[in-house]
Amino acid sequence: MSKNVVTVELDDNLKVVKELFDKTNFHHLAVVHDGKLYGIISDRDLLKSISPNIGTMAATSKDMATLNKKVHQIMTRQPITSDEESSVYDAIRIFNKNNISCIPIVRDGEYIVGMVSWRDILRNIEKTMAPEIG
Repeated sequence: MSKNVVTVELDDNLKVVKELFDKTNFHHLAVVHDGKLYGIISDRDLLKSISPNIGTMAATSKDMATLNKKVHQIMTRQPITSDEESSVYDAIRIFNKNNISCIPIVRDGEYIVGMVSWRDILRNIEKTMAPEIG
């Protein structure tokens, strides 16, 4: 689990989201308000919601205006979550049953404390299997 979760607020605009994705190596941001999880926004959600001309010489003011949309307009609401007590196998089951690429880890059903991705699971398997691999 990655405990370094990058968050945005419901009313942040997509310009903020784009800047965060550009500066970090993350592919998902947690959407929070008062520490409570309200949704998830992925880099793919962002790419589908903004003009492909942004960052090019062809970008117009209309293209740039797509960055003014708000996070709550494009986020995935009520994301599938898990808790801190869940195992790697629980996470694998969640991934296999749902078409998702990250699992927010929450405390008390609503406060985000981490995020699990497929990469985290693969790292765990490698760590566990390292003696056999090496």
